[in-house]
Amino acid sequence: MADQFDVVIIGAGPGGYNAAIRAGQLGLKTAIIEKRESKKLGGTCLNVGCIPSKALLHASQLYEIADKDFESLGIKTGGLSLNLKQMLKQKDDAVEGLTKGVEFLMKKNKVEVFLGAGEILSANRVLVSGADGDKELETKNIVIATGSEVTPLPGVDIDEKQIVSSTGALGFDKVPAHLVVIGGGVIGLELGSVWRRLGAKVTVVEFLDRILPTMDGEVSKQFQRILKKQGVDFMLSSKVTGAKKTKDGVSLSVEPAAGGEPKSIACDAVLVAIGRRPHAEGLGLETVGVKADKRGFIETDHFKTSVPGIWAIGDCITGPMLAHKAEDDGTACIELIAGKAGHVNYDTVPNVVYTYPEVASVGKTEEQLKEAGVEYKTGKFPFMANSRAKTNHETDGFVKVLADAKTDRVLGVHIVGVEAGELIAEAVSVMEFGGASEDIARTCHAHPTRSEAVRQAAMGVEGWTMQA
Repeated sequence: MADQFDVVIIGAGPGGYNAAIRAGQLGLKTAIIEKRESKKLGGTCLNVGCIPSKALLHASQLYEIADKDFESLGIKTGGLSLNLKQMLKQKDDAVEGLTKGVEFLMKKNKVEVFLGAGEILSANRVLVSGADGDKELETKNIVIATGSEVTPLPGVDIDEKQIVSSTGALGFDKVPAHLVVIGGGVIGLELGSVWRRLGAKVTVVEFLDRILPTMDGEVSKQFQRILKKQGVDFMLSSKVTGAKKTKDGVSLSVEPAAGGEPKSIACDAVLVAIGRRPHAEGLGLETVGVKADKRGFIETDHFKTSVPGIWAIGDCITGPMLAHKAEDDGTACIELIAGKAGHVNYDTVPNVVYTYPEVASVGKTEEQLKEAGVEYKTGKFPFMANSRAKTNHETDGFVKVLADAKTDRVLGVHIVGVEAGELIAEAVSVMEFGGASEDIARTCHAHPTRSEAVRQAAMGVEGWTMQA
């Protein structure tokens, strides 16, 4: 007889394991299935994505600060050198500790873990194919949380050695002399920043005419200037049409996006970072009648698929491909299954680029507001005028607040600056409660802190910023 559950979750990434935890808390008998070869829970984010990349971003940032900024702060050092092996080890140690934490949370919440590939046989049956054989699970509800995978680029074959995805870029055994990053989005800029700080020449090739194309245009423009000042080279409006491995590295064929004469770029390594696509192959969706759109995203209505009893969350449905979005999806989906009022406000999902300085945003961009014909006011404040940023020698960037011209409701906040990812939380909270720019402007902020720049930008919406 098959094991019986209230909920079976396929995929143990941020969406899946948060769904499992919430299900356990609500008293639902729950199983979670994970097919990762390492048998580690946590999905792409924890194993080969968000977490290890942040470990390298932090370590490489400290290395560069020690190399370039200590002297100006009156700190003398000698014999600074890179121990790449140790830097990679501490990254792996962080991942190991956190994956064990997820395993503990499964046990704590009485979630049964099955290692293997999950295939949906019907609306209430899932087959798990693992190293120890096949096992069939019966369930009242199935939650698909299989996440996403790297989008391939025709003509550029990834081998995870010379031509790598984000996974391979987390483990180069030596610093490339010249790294070409294909794609000027979040993943490419973050990992490109890591290896530039450690000594690589980095060239970013982007098909569009600007980096971070989904973010506010002013943010994108100023951020590119900052990265260029740091030493990153850019080839915008360009496309890579082929890659050939050579004795010394890789030869890339690059041509203008609009068409034109191609040229070759010689480099040591290539990072393909043109985006991610939903990962739903092998689930048996066609067999049971779960509908997906032409891009492969599973079609849902409040996480319900076209088949009653089968739900989907996270990167495999439409919306921002972000771990925290998947986490909220998972919690809300389980609450709906349990008869509660699960809900996610996608207008207040923040986005962060963890470079140095960071870039963070929530809500609408100026371009989106103009396209929608919304009348809005703008308040801006540069970190150059922020006392904490000034004393810390971290003055790159600014805060921009966009508010409705009539109601003053905050419509979007965009930040380029050190710790922007932490600062954006205030804006998210205000927007979640439908707050106005004046709410931020009249809220006392500690002095001296970077958060004062958020307040000053909000004050600027009505023109009373305290700026020289």
